[in-house]
Amino acid sequence: MASEKSTFQLESYESSSESDLEKAHYARRKTSMRFHRGKVPSAYSSSSRESSGSHQHLLKTSPKKRRSGYYFYRVPQKVVKYMCWALLSTIIIFVLCLIRASYTSSRQVEMGTVEKSPPKPPPWEAFPFLTRYHGGIRSLIPRKENVPEYPHDPEEKPDLEGNATTRLNDARSLPKGVSFDPYATVGVDYAEKLECFLDPKDTVRIPRVHYYPGVMKGFPDAVMGSSDVLGLRNDICFERFGRLGPYGYGYSLRRGGTGAGLHGDREGAEDVWTESEAISEVDYSTVQWAKVQASCATKNAARYHPIEYGGENIFVSAKTDVRETMSTDSRGDESDDIMPDSNLERRAGQNRPPAGNQSSADPERSKKNVILLPRTAVLIRTWWDFHYTTEDIIYLRSLIAELSLLSGGEFTIHFLIHVRDDNVPIWADQKIYERILENALPAEFQGMGTLWSERQMGLIYGGIQESFFRDLPVHGVYRSTFMPVQYFSHLHPEYNFVWNWEMDVRYTGQWYHFFDQIRKWTKAQPRKGLWERNGRFYIPSVHGSWEDFKQMVRVQTEMGTDSPNNIWSGLKTPTGNSIPGSSSTQQKADTPVWGPEPPLDVLTDQNDPQPPTTHEKDKYEWGVGEEADLITFNPLFDPDGTTWFFTKDITGYNTTSSLPPRRAAITTSSRLSKRLLTLMHRETVLKRHTMFSEMWPPSVSLHHGLKAVYAPHPMYIDRDWPPAYLAAVMNAGRNGASGGARTSVYGGREHNFKGTTWFYDAGFAPNLWRRWLGLKVDNDGGEREEVAGEGRMCLPGVLLHPVKGVEMVVEGAGKLGASERGGGEMDGEEPGVEE
Repeated sequence: MASEKSTFQLESYESSSESDLEKAHYARRKTSMRFHRGKVPSAYSSSSRESSGSHQHLLKTSPKKRRSGYYFYRVPQKVVKYMCWALLSTIIIFVLCLIRASYTSSRQVEMGTVEKSPPKPPPWEAFPFLTRYHGGIRSLIPRKENVPEYPHDPEEKPDLEGNATTRLNDARSLPKGVSFDPYATVGVDYAEKLECFLDPKDTVRIPRVHYYPGVMKGFPDAVMGSSDVLGLRNDICFERFGRLGPYGYGYSLRRGGTGAGLHGDREGAEDVWTESEAISEVDYSTVQWAKVQASCATKNAARYHPIEYGGENIFVSAKTDVRETMSTDSRGDESDDIMPDSNLERRAGQNRPPAGNQSSADPERSKKNVILLPRTAVLIRTWWDFHYTTEDIIYLRSLIAELSLLSGGEFTIHFLIHVRDDNVPIWADQKIYERILENALPAEFQGMGTLWSERQMGLIYGGIQESFFRDLPVHGVYRSTFMPVQYFSHLHPEYNFVWNWEMDVRYTGQWYHFFDQIRKWTKAQPRKGLWERNGRFYIPSVHGSWEDFKQMVRVQTEMGTDSPNNIWSGLKTPTGNSIPGSSSTQQKADTPVWGPEPPLDVLTDQNDPQPPTTHEKDKYEWGVGEEADLITFNPLFDPDGTTWFFTKDITGYNTTSSLPPRRAAITTSSRLSKRLLTLMHRETVLKRHTMFSEMWPPSVSLHHGLKAVYAPHPMYIDRDWPPAYLAAVMNAGRNGASGGARTSVYGGREHNFKGTTWFYDAGFAPNLWRRWLGLKVDNDGGEREEVAGEGRMCLPGVLLHPVKGVEMVVEGAGKLGASERGGGEMDGEEPGVEE
């Protein structure tokens, strides 16, 4: 039994050994195959250091049954490394692109140059064009009989079939033009006005502008503003020969004209000269306007306040006591407290009118205490290399003749010339100054200019915080247009008023008539409700009479409106600023402006005018008969809360709790009093205060309680807007005003002014002026159309802006061109004159 048992064990061992050898051989083969395929070796090995597989459980699944799908491909380490580097680089580049895009986007938003997809055309582009602006003098009818093409009832259209009247006028000769004389007869309480001439010997008389009675049939009425309200003549019209002929238009160079206007419809063009034998065509090649203007001022010096100068010192001693300087008369008759620039001061003495009163030609008037008139300067804003075209020359001649000479010296025309190269030291060298000034003006206007530069303003008004708002310097002409104006007034205290006037403004009527009626109307305006009326467009076809408009504004101010536009205006604080985050639950009424509205750090002790009584007790009496300190030709809107680009261009003011109260008027053409300019000068010098150009004079007037008036001059529009819709667009601000809310027309909605005759980029203004001159515009108009149709256009007095670069057909342009150029070719627009 024992032997059999041992034999059985031996056989089992041998059998087991043979089985283990087979497993080991199979394991090595599979391991080798898997190793070559990149797999991990199994637990079986031929190494003696490894344990045998016999210890494994007998029921374990044999390796033969494993599926090859369980084993995956392994990416080489070098490839993985490259892929990681590529992924990391992509992420870094992506992050850098996001940072760059964020920075670029923020800069574009700050500069207002964000590129967007083309917006939908504005609704007004779907309105049809009006056609009766381009009629002719053969269709003239009395204004009372005229049925205007616009504005009209939306459900009714006027009958514009004027063929019968046109044929009637064709069958007979045109009526003679009539000389226009807006100069009132001087009363016995004033010094006599002596006639001025165009030559030193007093032999060449000044020709007068001519007009035609009536208007072109179907001519539209003004949609905004009113001639009737301002007292302007709207029952007459002016065609180009009667308006511009007295200044060289319509006759050749050989006879002293400009050589322009020799083509087109010329019927009746000679009436300007044949009406009276005393006045003939003027040879303007020999006229020196500076001498003529000075001679006229000397003749009529007795009509104005005498001027006493303190000498021609280069430097003026500064005041040591600031309080003494600040307590002087707020009207500007103060001692100079700032050291002026030597060259400007020297030039100021050369350009001032005569100082003393001269005896009048009437001895009886000389014995009486006559009423003296204020002096007014008209500053023509230009620059040193401006190219003066023939049309510019005619425009300037009309200003000087009608405002200065024919008025007996009430106005003095002056050129304020910007030297756009700050490296030219005009303040340091008199020879450089004289050379630049001589080259800056045409020969006939020599001696009428004053130079200035931005660096010079930086020296005079130093210490102002530099913010580079929209990448523009604070002393630049764009942001601080009125700095040279207020300094000019500081050097010329003889002028009670200063008109800041631009080279691209045109008027189809007579200049003195327009300026004088504006002055009279603004002087008669009461202060009660004045700022509230100033902030709205007057649309007669919607608002009715001026009295109706005035009462409507009063109700809107005291009661508020239910307009949804108020949702976009914040709750107003006592200083007139919006509270951020306020909703539509704010009170609807507005607090009317009554007296000064000072900011937190206003310049004090300036003798600001105070109301004589409360707002409720005043019977529209305060301010009547008071000359306006500021006259503008666009509404004085509240920029707070609007999308206007420059609403926050405020320098030097305390803005910790709120922005100062402010107002703005688009375009800088305006009249400023000496009192206002003195306050602006002192605010800039003593307080380092300033604002954007179009916001600076209105805001100073608001802070110090001065009388500022928006003159609603007649404005025309080129399309058939529904009047009610137009009123809703133009007065879309808070409580029916033009500003004070995000829905205001100022800012992102200024495209609505494209079809008007007065705005900083109005498109209708230059087109209407060119058509009036007989030029083609978009293949319309021109000589052939005038001769074959109703004749040349005849317009009432229309104020136009902007009108740039009008090139006339001039006979012998090569001979005249050299004398018309100032300092060189025009290489761009003057950025401070336009917005």
